[in-house]
Amino acid sequence: MAGKSRYEMDLAEGNIVSKMLIFTLPLMCSSLLQLLFNAADIVVVGRYAGDNALAAVGSNTALINLMTNLFVGLSVAVNVLVARYFGAGKAEDVEETVHSAVFLSLVSGLLLTIVGMAGARQILIWMQTPAGVLPLATTYLRIYFLGMTSMMFYNFGSAILRAVGDTKRPLYYLMIAGVINVILNMLFVIKFHMGVSGVAWATTISQIISAALVLWCLSKEEGMIQLKLTHIRLVPDKFKRILQIGIPAGVQGIVFSLSNVVIQSSVNLFGETVVAGNSAAANIEGFVYVAMNSFHQSALAFTGQNIGAGKKNRVIPITIAALAMVTITGLVTGNLAVVFGKPLLAIYTGSPEVIEAGLSRLRVISATYALCGIMDVLVGIFRGLGYSIFPMVVSMLGACGLRLLLIGTVFQLPAYHNVHMLYYTYPISWIVTILVYIVFYAIVGKKDGIFKAYRFR
Repeated sequence: MAGKSRYEMDLAEGNIVSKMLIFTLPLMCSSLLQLLFNAADIVVVGRYAGDNALAAVGSNTALINLMTNLFVGLSVAVNVLVARYFGAGKAEDVEETVHSAVFLSLVSGLLLTIVGMAGARQILIWMQTPAGVLPLATTYLRIYFLGMTSMMFYNFGSAILRAVGDTKRPLYYLMIAGVINVILNMLFVIKFHMGVSGVAWATTISQIISAALVLWCLSKEEGMIQLKLTHIRLVPDKFKRILQIGIPAGVQGIVFSLSNVVIQSSVNLFGETVVAGNSAAANIEGFVYVAMNSFHQSALAFTGQNIGAGKKNRVIPITIAALAMVTITGLVTGNLAVVFGKPLLAIYTGSPEVIEAGLSRLRVISATYALCGIMDVLVGIFRGLGYSIFPMVVSMLGACGLRLLLIGTVFQLPAYHNVHMLYYTYPISWIVTILVYIVFYAIVGKKDGIFKAYRFR
């Protein structure tokens, strides 16, 4: 391909398993490092600012995901489109998509900053955040959203790089920003005793640094994805395609987050000890999730490039490889988190009660997390094939609808009105959703000629 960078990778040629590992490992390391740096936030604030501060930071996670997932969905669409155009060698389409994506990232970031700053306290009140946690949680959320434009730009920029097979440079930039984040955490919280606000400022500054590095990278790029600041604009047909794929993907993310917010609100009913334990356990589970989610992004990029290159015969091998890898990853890492749950939770807090509350969550969700990985890989395949509406609908019914139904019915019964029942809604919804996706894959495989192409490869 003309103008190809040394960091780019042609995912439509060569051995799928080896290339998927080469593509996925830096992506996995990036995600794990990001969570490690986030965990440093939680550990520092929990150790040096107390359990209330720990609960304040942790209780914001579901809300932040809810407010950002629509725009993260648009970045998924950018990944799909750039991968397809790159696979087909359409340089002009890649260029137009890149500059439209950057424009969208800036607008979405500014919008989120305004909404987050203005509505933080009221939204947290609607989530039934405990009174003792509310002031600290509001402070954290408002400062966090000051860096939202940088966060959106990094997400969109990273999606562009991943689409052309480059997962190494985002890893390098994340390492730089993350180390700075940890240093600032210790400086602001331990030395200057800034508590929750110190953690928030450290995160915001590190997001700005990571965005600046991606901006520099894309500006200096010599391949199809080179960013020219004077070319940043919204190309109508590319904007339409991004919305067609991205809005359903974003709504799907919102639906998942909405159910998580509802569950978080229900968890809040059990008091600050359970909230703190839930927050610490969720942070540990995050390491398992991002390890698995790396295969979702691999499935998306591999499928997109191969469909763009007209190689439908590689879709089934891509599916098999991604599902096998994500299942092994989920089973191993998820259950290791359960086995070593007590010492891991002890990193976050010294309270035996909080540790026990965290273990209750790990034993249910982390142990079955491989199911979530399988579900996400199938979603990645569908999006790479160009299907975005169906996964959204299934998520609305299987993830959000089923969880809300269980919380509104079974959870209200005295015998099941406990935090364990809330946690069981996760694996139940994953199983139901996977079964529906398997049926849809069979339909799509026949309809789009994927099975036929594989048989006659």
